[in-house]
Amino acid sequence: MRVSQENCIRARSVTHVLLVTISIAMTHGLGHAQMPVASREATSPSSTIAHVGSGETRSTSIGQPSDHVATSPCRIQVQDTFVQPPANPTESKTTIGTMDYTPLSTRCKFNLFLKQTHSPSTFVSAAFQATLDQAQDQWPEYGGGVQGWGKRFGTTLADTESRRFIQTVALSTILHQDPRYFPSRKRNLISRSWYAATRVVITRNDRGDNTFNTSEFLGTLFTSSLQNSYYPRRERNFGETMNRFSGALSSDAIGNLQREFTPDMKRLFRKHAPKEIRKIEEKLPIPAEDKP
Repeated sequence: MRVSQENCIRARSVTHVLLVTISIAMTHGLGHAQMPVASREATSPSSTIAHVGSGETRSTSIGQPSDHVATSPCRIQVQDTFVQPPANPTESKTTIGTMDYTPLSTRCKFNLFLKQTHSPSTFVSAAFQATLDQAQDQWPEYGGGVQGWGKRFGTTLADTESRRFIQTVALSTILHQDPRYFPSRKRNLISRSWYAATRVVITRNDRGDNTFNTSEFLGTLFTSSLQNSYYPRRERNFGETMNRFSGALSSDAIGNLQREFTPDMKRLFRKHAPKEIRKIEEKLPIPAEDKP
């Protein structure tokens, strides 16, 4: 009983420290003189966003041919487009402009959160995880049957949505960091894997510079502590909170690896896919930017 009380006290202490840390971060972030996004965009050269790749948004001059389709930067993963240098150097000067980074507005960050919240993959993933947890008798306090599955589904969904809001919207806005994943420009398998895994530690700020991923660490730590308010009692201790924290970071590293190599797998599949499959794919209501 005494050990359980000590663990509860530790969990409350961690939550208190996190709340204080978030408050300090909010005060620090709000205390800076923030330049409105519209004014930042107004100071950038007149250009049309053609595509984004490897952490930088490429911009093209006004005189660029109209066959280049503009893509919205308001996506959780920047489009993986690697521009091959043209054979004619003169053409290169006229078609490829200067490198330009476009920061996300607060509204865009919130729209990213809403887009993920309403995505069918969010509910499918939560349902799969709830089924797997029930099969493995995870959280036996929830019981079995439909009622137990529903509790596990709700818990998994609460974990996902709370973390997305805290990390993608709140902290990234307060700390002026970019929640998007920028694909690597490297072509070596090991280099790309290392780059993807380290994006848990390194991110970009609203100026486009590399910085420590404070949003990731604080968001994961705060969410892991918040889970103590609705997890089963035996899961509400300091050790379990730290296990969830480290597990979430590992999961994000794996997710970054998937984001890095999924476009390659799509292109490989499309290259060897039968014509019938390609015709079916063209008829599917998939956004053009998400197609291989």
